[in-house]
Amino acid sequence: MLLEVRDVVKEYRIPGQRAIRVLDGVSLDVAEGEHVAIVGRSGAGKTTLLNILGGLDSPTAGEVLVGGEPLFSGKGSARRRERLRAAKIGFIFQSYHLMPELDVVENVMLPAMTGETHVGSPRERAKALLEKVGLGGRLGHLPAELSGGEQQRVALARALMCRPQLILADEPTGNLDALTGTEILKLLFEVNDAPLACVMVTHSAEAAARCDRSLTLERGHLV
Repeated sequence: MLLEVRDVVKEYRIPGQRAIRVLDGVSLDVAEGEHVAIVGRSGAGKTTLLNILGGLDSPTAGEVLVGGEPLFSGKGSARRRERLRAAKIGFIFQSYHLMPELDVVENVMLPAMTGETHVGSPRERAKALLEKVGLGGRLGHLPAELSGGEQQRVALARALMCRPQLILADEPTGNLDALTGTEILKLLFEVNDAPLACVMVTHSAEAAARCDRSLTLERGHLV
């Protein structure tokens, strides 16, 4: 199993108030190449869960394993998280999170600059990925010179830079019109060289329907 989530709890403590439990014993398995959608009302904790799956946030209790390796427990867990994020996980965000002062090639290269991965020539791979997502003619452009759909294509290429096994996508079509969103979904599921697992948080019924299965986060539980 590529991704294993075991009894994850997440609580937020506000001084003078009781703890707020956002995730209450969430468990989930995702196989290699499997696509899973997570839906639910705003504020249900979907993004919090996605951040924990990628090691960007820590659970109050529970564990996440990527390729059989735990993200949060054991000696050297912080270093292990960095290595696993760099080598096995790609992230796509609703708001793109591109560096405005870098051109699109440099933005795509960023994940390869951690020193935790080896992708040959990062610049050449970035250019090849941008060609695949239809931006071969925009290599020298800054993010501000691109449309929203083009910026999300750059973000997709960046997520694929280090040949991850798992993509974590937080509302990847949320800021896009319907047609552009459909194009991004097609690229997300088809552009990679090898089978790629994906966990996607989405409000889009179309996006969820393209996944192998859809789960709802409700009152801290996946149903």
